[in-house]
Amino acid sequence: MSKILIIEDEKNLARFVELELKHEKYETQVEGNGRKGLDLALNEDFDAILLDLMLPDLNGLEIARRVRQEKTTPIIMMTARDSVIDRVSGLDHGADDYIVKPFAIEELLARLRAVLRRVQIEKRAMGDTMGVQKVVHFNDLTIETANRIVHRGDSTVDLTKREYNLLMTLIENKNNVVTREQLLNKIWGPESKIETNVVEVYVRYLRNKIDVPGRPSYIKTVRGTGYMVRTDENDEAREETK
Repeated sequence: MSKILIIEDEKNLARFVELELKHEKYETQVEGNGRKGLDLALNEDFDAILLDLMLPDLNGLEIARRVRQEKTTPIIMMTARDSVIDRVSGLDHGADDYIVKPFAIEELLARLRAVLRRVQIEKRAMGDTMGVQKVVHFNDLTIETANRIVHRGDSTVDLTKREYNLLMTLIENKNNVVTREQLLNKIWGPESKIETNVVEVYVRYLRNKIDVPGRPSYIKTVRGTGYMVRTDENDEAREETK
């Protein structure tokens, strides 16, 4: 039975979500205060967190940021704010998904199932590759896949989880166009309702971190379609296994 933490100060909504989750055989705990919710998230084990944005004492963005510093618990942010900037901000602070109020409970349940399923897939994949360090060389980048670390020379390129997944998806499909929809499905999941313009925002973030000033961008935009990366003419992408 999956255990879900609901951090929501709207009592009627929190109660409604709690009852629906219990009906679906989830174990639940509800907290309406942001600071107390953070304490629960950090000190107890939950399979997922449903997190409101506007909360007493501590807002949802700060809660997500602090949780993500210590744990990988999936977070679905629930808020009435629906602009692209708000969505990107929530995802950047550590949320795995973002649902806009008012929402249909069926959609929330579907998103919850999706993030829990992704966690199980990642755990299985990690178990399959445990102890195997694959190193990918792409142009002047060196990527340690087991540790999810990216290097350029002696320097480490600090990427978020989604920036790393975006880079690896493009490299795995090097010299081929990957559509925005394919990137969205691969990185956020096929059941995510995130809009494709969020992909454009993350491509910009990634370019800012990996591109070298004065040189062409690693990532080429294919207008109206998506993105691709090309290997240097004399430097094919290659893999090593240690």
